[in-house]
Amino acid sequence: MLKKQHTREELSALSQKATESLLKRIHQEENCQTVLLYHSLPDEVDTHLLIQALAAEGKKVLLPTIVGTELELHKYIDEQTFRTSESFGIQESQGPLFTNYSQIDLAIIPGMAFTKQGERLGRGKGFYDRLLPKLHCPLIGLSFPFQIIDSIPCEPHDIRMNEVIY
Repeated sequence: MLKKQHTREELSALSQKATESLLKRIHQEENCQTVLLYHSLPDEVDTHLLIQALAAEGKKVLLPTIVGTELELHKYIDEQTFRTSESFGIQESQGPLFTNYSQIDLAIIPGMAFTKQGERLGRGKGFYDRLLPKLHCPLIGLSFPFQIIDSIPCEPHDIRMNEVIY
């Protein structure tokens, strides 16, 4: 994997650059109050400080929680309300359940790879494939620059990102 070719410091700098660009993009979105994000895994752009920064700004930050084969959305309260999921070891928010998808203003989506045209390669479990059709807001993929590739095989159910920030 290309990530292994980078030092921890390089990955940290790439994460910071991507999240700063994303924060600027979020601020450009008029009346953006509710943001779907994700609590990053070690091999993803680090979103931990971004989550805290958006919450400190008064934004409602939603984080996915795996329940069976679906993603539930929970409001982020603080780092103390996380629990480690049994299935994948992901830190998940135990804040209030959020089900009003029409109130989501912007969704930040992880992926293993993206194209510049917004095609996304997930981890293969289909969690986001089942969630994305429920969302009616701009979808932004977040990745490292080396995760941008020329093409990804797509299925009819695959939903493109509106943009990709890296």
